[in-house]
Amino acid sequence: MLTPEQILASHKANVETLFGLTNKAFEGVEKLVELNVGAAKAALNESATQTQAALSVKDAQELLALQASLFQPLAEKAAAYSRHLYEIASGTSAEFSKAFEGQAADAQKQFAQLVEGAAQNAPAGSETAVAVMKSAVAAANNAFESVQKAVKQATEMAEANFNAVASTATTAAKPAAKKR
Repeated sequence: MLTPEQILASHKANVETLFGLTNKAFEGVEKLVELNVGAAKAALNESATQTQAALSVKDAQELLALQASLFQPLAEKAAAYSRHLYEIASGTSAEFSKAFEGQAADAQKQFAQLVEGAAQNAPAGSETAVAVMKSAVAAANNAFESVQKAVKQATEMAEANFNAVASTATTAAKPAAKKR
């Protein structure tokens, strides 16, 4: 059985984890706000510069050349913004995953200790039931670890795909800008 001290320590650890995760969430939001404010400032400055350049154009051919020169930097900036946004999201998500894995590991350990304690205090003749219970706990732990591994692999694959798409988009923008 769990002692009052163990229960209190568990609650204290849960509250500390909650406040830690709340701080991480706010850090992620702060980074997102900084990114968006920076992007908005840059867009405003670029818009002013581009408007001035468009107003100084003397003919249609010069306007087309100006328009073509703006295309590639825009694609590169969009890709950089997307990459930065993804980094913020994946970094915050990683912190939450790390905390969740730690909490899950602690819970598994406590449950295993509870099962072990119950097994040691089980009446004679209940060895089969105890063995079945231990087997079920081990199977559940294995299933949980398999899910964690699958989620990590899916996350890594999504990140690789995102990077490949961003790279391809930036590379594709270069010839398109040159054609204009």
